[in-house]
Amino acid sequence: MTIPHRLHGSKAIVTGGARGIGAAIARRLVDEGAEVVILDLLADTGDACAASIGGTFLPVDLADPAQTRTVIADAIAALGGVDVLVNSAGVFRLVSLLDLEVEEWDRVMDINARAMLVTMQSVAPTMIAAGGGRIINLASMAAKAGGANEAHYAASKAAVVALTRAAAIEWGPHNITANAICPGYVLTEMGAATRTPEQIAAWSAKSPLGRLGHPDDVSGLAAYLASADGSYVTGQALNVTGGMVMH
Repeated sequence: MTIPHRLHGSKAIVTGGARGIGAAIARRLVDEGAEVVILDLLADTGDACAASIGGTFLPVDLADPAQTRTVIADAIAALGGVDVLVNSAGVFRLVSLLDLEVEEWDRVMDINARAMLVTMQSVAPTMIAAGGGRIINLASMAAKAGGANEAHYAASKAAVVALTRAAAIEWGPHNITANAICPGYVLTEMGAATRTPEQIAAWSAKSPLGRLGHPDDVSGLAAYLASADGSYVTGQALNVTGGMVMH
């Protein structure tokens, strides 16, 4: 349930906010009072999403560290500061271990893990100067459970969890919280081509709740972590898996 005005005055950057979980989080933050800048590679989709929620869109290729730093600086300037960073951008493709090429490994690591390092480094000085902030990184159930044919994806998300914990330790004294969210099987555009109705039914059966996740299942937790209500939660890798993972 949206809590109006809970994030009133907050300035937030959401990467990967053009669609899926990122778009749901961007919308939830705006609904709770935040001002949001969406960063994404999908220019038309991102611009439309930002317009629909009353936010701002800036295109960026997160695989390019220099461009990422520049666009983050532009986002901070547009907002007049930054209180919340949500790293939701990511890529996913099923590839068996024997067929996994180094180039594919590097691409997934660059976008899913390295880009988070760059965005976090880019916002931290502003947050430190302002006396605090919230960093929310989207990891995955795969970070804890692994998964066949997604070794590179699982490894990248495990890296996100470790990176998040390091940030929580190093930047906690500056009143910056850093947490990872580990969604389970959430029905989004990403990976749509890899699933069948039979697979959806099989995965749904793995949850004690008997269903798969929706983007709004994740956005509510993100809003909580972005708010004062989550001010004493840091260094966590929080599951939103419908009970498929409980550790």
